[in-house]
Amino acid sequence: MSTYTITTTLSQPYGAAVEAVRAALGDQGFGVLTEIDLKATLKQKLDVDIEPQIILGACRPPLAYEAIQAEPSIATVLPCNVVVRSVDATTTMVEAFDPDAMMGLADNTALHTIAADAKQRLNAAFAALNEEN
Repeated sequence: MSTYTITTTLSQPYGAAVEAVRAALGDQGFGVLTEIDLKATLKQKLDVDIEPQIILGACRPPLAYEAIQAEPSIATVLPCNVVVRSVDATTTMVEAFDPDAMMGLADNTALHTIAADAKQRLNAAFAALNEEN
């Protein structure tokens, strides 16, 4: 198990899980700013096949603004990447970069409160996904 991600596994097919993740993030005030379809991108660029996998660039604007005010260079790790990856036909893994791990990147005490808020919201979104499962 990784020490820099928050992870949950869903008993849902990939497509349903992607929609559930979007909804759970939205319920916690996150919007999805970017999407990278890794399966399609790697097929196009390298002609390789991987299981369906998408990176959702999630942002909660008030948290992003507070973080940038506290530490302008933190923008290099925004938005929060949430990965939805197919494990098999009925199982999907969801991972997000743990905001606590981000604290090792910057020695700024103001960021700790912001990271704690982001982590609480991501954990709540992941918990909601498991309740629906």
